[in-house]
Amino acid sequence: MKVCLYFCNMNKILLEVAGLSYSHSQSGAYALFLRKKNEKNCLPIIIGEAEAQSIAVALEGYSNKRPHTHDLFKTFAETYGIEIKEVVINKFNNGLYFSELHCVKDGEEWILDSRPSDAVAIAIRLNIPIYAESNVMEEASVFLDDDDFVEEDLESQEMSASEKKEVDYYDIADLETFLQNAIDDEDYIKASKLRDIINERKGLKK
Repeated sequence: MKVCLYFCNMNKILLEVAGLSYSHSQSGAYALFLRKKNEKNCLPIIIGEAEAQSIAVALEGYSNKRPHTHDLFKTFAETYGIEIKEVVINKFNNGLYFSELHCVKDGEEWILDSRPSDAVAIAIRLNIPIYAESNVMEEASVFLDDDDFVEEDLESQEMSASEKKEVDYYDIADLETFLQNAIDDEDYIKASKLRDIINERKGLKK
């Protein structure tokens, strides 16, 4: 932990989560893409499966009976009056990204070092901004068009024809029960598929 009397002014760039995909370069890993809004330059960050699931859950707004570690961190911070102001990805070295959580408690400002995957998972839950220092963007960003994002991400896997035929027998209330059961079982791919079917059904009724 680094304690300071003020957060240093730095040339920061506000980022948003642009995508989350399976990594083809590392088995069992995922690629998290962060980019400046309406721009094509992205930071591609390789993260673990657990962190990818946690980020996907937060993006979708799922609630779990068993909180993830990042949910526990959020509850801890809120319970003890710690305000997390922002996340800053502040360094890129030998292929690794480094980040910080900028915090305030009782008027004192301090900084916690964090892995970017954890920092992003926390930032989404707390609805706080994610920044990268400009030198990190200059050194590590890559240009990706929307068509370049792999369609194998946690939130875009479609049901097969047989799966769709199976759920045709159930109404929306049943599917919502199955959705909650999938979330409780932490089967987020199944939950994502069920969510898409429910949204499609509701859309047809509008």
